[in-house]
Amino acid sequence: MKLPLPLSDLLAPLFEALPLESAMPELVPQHAGNVVLADQLNGILANPLIQQSPALQAGLWLYIDDLNRSHEISQGILTPVGSLWHGIMHRREGDFWNSKYWFGRAGKTEIFKGVDPSAFVDRVEKAYRSNPPELVKYQRQEWQTLFEWCAKEAFEGAKE
Repeated sequence: MKLPLPLSDLLAPLFEALPLESAMPELVPQHAGNVVLADQLNGILANPLIQQSPALQAGLWLYIDDLNRSHEISQGILTPVGSLWHGIMHRREGDFWNSKYWFGRAGKTEIFKGVDPSAFVDRVEKAYRSNPPELVKYQRQEWQTLFEWCAKEAFEGAKE
């Protein structure tokens, strides 16, 4: 993953405990997030760089399948990025209509470079019960793209 060095170092233990290839294994998680990972993540969230970026926080909670905590944060981010995290969270909880609403609120962004997140919602809605590997892989790529973008923004903002 391409993250600014301070974030990469900070998040390394979490990503070692739960590599991206193993994270978010279900399109619509059937179980709450892992308590041990939640404790580890709470420690990471104490870092000032992470504290200043609700977008990173929302993404990290999604990463460990804690949809409720991600939702609490993403609904308070009143930007297109917040709407993207909010849309992903609702898709992952199986609230597909609401997911499309939030993607619509995000509008077209440079983050996903011409990809229509609502089209992915439709694909997930049709197949989420079987968790097709190609859709799970795309979900991870989507998360990584948005998280890397948020990390870059947070790091550049912290330098100013």
